[in-house]
Amino acid sequence: MQNKLISLVTKSVKQSKNHLFSAVQPARYLKDLNKQQVGRGKTVLITGASSGLGEGMAKLFAKLGYNLAICARRTDRLESLKTELMAQYPDIRIEYRMLDVSDYDAIFAVFDAFAADFGHIDRVVVNAGIGDSRRIGKGRFDTNRRTVEINFISALAQCEAAMNIFRVQNSGHLVVISSMSAMRGLPKHLTAYGASKAGLAHLAEGIRADMLLTKLPIKVSTIYPGYIRTEINENAKPLPFEVDADTGTKAIIAAIEAGVDEACVPSLPWSIVGQAMKHLPLQIVNKVS
Repeated sequence: MQNKLISLVTKSVKQSKNHLFSAVQPARYLKDLNKQQVGRGKTVLITGASSGLGEGMAKLFAKLGYNLAICARRTDRLESLKTELMAQYPDIRIEYRMLDVSDYDAIFAVFDAFAADFGHIDRVVVNAGIGDSRRIGKGRFDTNRRTVEINFISALAQCEAAMNIFRVQNSGHLVVISSMSAMRGLPKHLTAYGASKAGLAHLAEGIRADMLLTKLPIKVSTIYPGYIRTEINENAKPLPFEVDADTGTKAIIAAIEAGVDEACVPSLPWSIVGQAMKHLPLQIVNKVS
């Protein structure tokens, strides 16, 4: 059943390439943006920037000319990242701070400090999160609770802190990194994780709805990454439609720069997979997950 579904999706991808948004070829899209240096004079704040997708996004934003406000728990990794990027892009500004997103008060303090440092924050990427959840009812409540707290409650605090800044500025772009696992309720170790990422996606949509209602010029984007291989999951078994960190990060940045409300990335095949997941019987979705 799983192989049949993968075959159907692959066939649909080949038939649908011309009907998806421009970031289906993110390398070419980003090359043009790099020539324009679209980030020059702008600042992006990224949480969880010491490794994985956060680190990858920081590198690509720097290449586009953005100033960086980066934070994570491991300041030694942030310092190394800053040194590396300043050597490559001496014209940008990079500041970093230690942030454990389980400390909600610290989130507001760090975000406000970055805003004071740079004078203006153009974009905040709510990226910090964990994936360590377990089957429900197997005595691992503490593990599942921590996953939900970090991926949703901490993300809520980050959204609050970002929107506080954007409302004062009357401008900004809030980006939340959700997951393809948010599309449906999933079994095994994905149950609590997927629920936390679904909650984050709905939170972002609610903020977007409020911006439409109040007519405030603040953009809100929700990104749903598919299977992207990073150092966090480097020892996991191969997964369907998996891509390497470079490919996945480029797809994420292309979607963000395109200003989408929502995007499954890489767009091919995950835009199609996402639609399928929403409508297929749960037994089939289980096969993919």
